[in-house]
Amino acid sequence: MLLEDDLHKYQKRAAKFICENKSAALWIDMGLGKTAATLTAIKELLDTSQAQKILIIAPLRVTTHTWPTEMKTWDHLKGLSYTQLSGLSPTKREHAVTMETPIHLINREMVPWLVTHFGQKWPYETVVIDESSSFKSSAAKRWKSLRKVLGKIDRMVQLTGTPAPNSLMDLWPQIYLLDKGERLGDTKTKFLENYCTIYGNPSWRQYQVRPDRVDAMKEKIRDLVLRMSADEYLELPDRVDSFVEVTLKKKALDLYKKMEKQFIIELEEGTVTAANAAVKIGKLLQICNGAIYHEDKSFTEIDTGKLDALAEICETANEPILVAFQFRSDVRRILSRVKGSKLLGKDPKTIDAWNNKEIPVLLAHPASAGHGLNLQAGGNVVVWFGLPWALELYQQFNARLHRQGQTNPVRVIHLLTDCRAETLVNTALNDNLTIQDSVLDAYKKTQ
Repeated sequence: MLLEDDLHKYQKRAAKFICENKSAALWIDMGLGKTAATLTAIKELLDTSQAQKILIIAPLRVTTHTWPTEMKTWDHLKGLSYTQLSGLSPTKREHAVTMETPIHLINREMVPWLVTHFGQKWPYETVVIDESSSFKSSAAKRWKSLRKVLGKIDRMVQLTGTPAPNSLMDLWPQIYLLDKGERLGDTKTKFLENYCTIYGNPSWRQYQVRPDRVDAMKEKIRDLVLRMSADEYLELPDRVDSFVEVTLKKKALDLYKKMEKQFIIELEEGTVTAANAAVKIGKLLQICNGAIYHEDKSFTEIDTGKLDALAEICETANEPILVAFQFRSDVRRILSRVKGSKLLGKDPKTIDAWNNKEIPVLLAHPASAGHGLNLQAGGNVVVWFGLPWALELYQQFNARLHRQGQTNPVRVIHLLTDCRAETLVNTALNDNLTIQDSVLDAYKKTQ
């Protein structure tokens, strides 16, 4: 059991910032303990009657594992009472939502249901959004739903280490939820007019923030943001990135080239077609990983290059390995090939088993294990079987091991072919990192 005195000074500073600012965006790097800091602030707000009913919105596994675990870990938080709304049947959820506990936990996918359930009788005057970048789209149902009840919300806290995972355009929806449009525009149209310009084909209506408006945009939201980076506050073990080049065999390479040129390939199991360029690049990435899907969701294995490379790494590592996969076909093939491998499912006991070093190879998708889970006790090797397009998922997944509490250097191994599709993904990740870093750096060491 940890004591309140065990909190780092920067965690206490974060808790104070939350208490002093009704609209607070904590852009805190993964692994700095933002959950404990936020719960410390929540306790203070409850104890001083500044808050009565608090809703915490987070990724599913984070609501069911991370937040409850933190409340049990810290002595000063053990008195906090909460109700879990995630992972329940509709009937049980209808009952749970009536519980009078001061804190309710819900996964972000259920926000539309919750807003519909309460309507204008919305009871939560305080809302915490863990990984607020999941509210970066104003077109998403979760964002539109939460917007309907903003008038009932007196205090909002947003937590993320990746506020602009794709572009600076990601900031407007998040900031709007904090200040109801006061700083960057109360409609998306006004935001686009004041800060953005169209690029590419005008008919596509693709926008980006104008370079000459970036600084003004950052300055507008400065008072809402507390930025903390791991390199300022933690001495983490080294992280070593490496790339294992995988060469597709001739058959797979021929299929790759045909799909790249013709949008269609013929297999013994049937014809595979790509309806458009987006589908095509997905098919190309599947080929790079060694299998390709048919329309009936079955798949054909066409290459074992990455599978062979992963098996060799697992055999020689002599330590647990966390594997990031992209397709379900990856999972089935890895489970059948790599001894001791296990898929991270919904059972929280799997996380405990991993952290107890009982699982040699843990398979996880970045979208489901990329936020909030503490996996650093289980190992220090990440293997990317295939890269995601989203920088946020890439950074967050790596931070499951490279975070506070890790005692060994972290190795991040990427299995990559030299095919153009994978090169494009890797380039996109690097480009997005540059964009996001420019935003985060603007708030470092200035507060």
